[in-house]
Amino acid sequence: MLERFRQFWTNVWAPLANLFLTWGISPNTVTFVGTIGVVAGAVIFFPQGALLTGVLVITAFVFSDIMDGYMARASGKVSTFGAFWDSTLDRIGDAAIFGGLAMYYVGPGHNNWYAGLAIYCLSMGSVTSYARARAESLNMTAKVGIAERADRLVFTLVTTGIADLIHLLTGNEDWLIAIPIILGLMALANTITVIQRVQTVHQQALAIDAAREAAEN
Repeated sequence: MLERFRQFWTNVWAPLANLFLTWGISPNTVTFVGTIGVVAGAVIFFPQGALLTGVLVITAFVFSDIMDGYMARASGKVSTFGAFWDSTLDRIGDAAIFGGLAMYYVGPGHNNWYAGLAIYCLSMGSVTSYARARAESLNMTAKVGIAERADRLVFTLVTTGIADLIHLLTGNEDWLIAIPIILGLMALANTITVIQRVQTVHQQALAIDAAREAAEN
């Protein structure tokens, strides 16, 4: 759903991306630095209970995911390794965000159930990505699901940031309940997406196996 805004943000960050290119900075370097920033924002600030600060730091670096792609296309340096590098570091960033929230609930959040929910989101988010990657490695497709990666991350980060902002302004911790609510919704979205991808691959696999058996006979 949020992919429709990608071009808008690409246009916003294009001048900075072009500046990086003139400095000789590679797209892969931007990907790496952006991931380091996301991981730092999540694992340093979330476990301390500084949720809003963590979200702001993560947001400052998360746009590298748009910039690196633009830089690769603009410089003519689109590469197979670049795509692999980007996807691999995306998984690290995602793990840090949900892992950081889990550490928050183990620590100042004082709720092991919510920590488990964050870990479930982390795990199932990885499974959704793996299911698609594995399907494509077998010459099938699995780009289906009710929420793309960008949707899940944006909804989680926006909800976390706004909930903590209101908490800080009002002193009312009740607003923080919005975070486990969005985690629950993301957990549901991840689960449904995995099921959809498994079903999609299963149908394709049956067709491939049937075609192979027919050819052998």
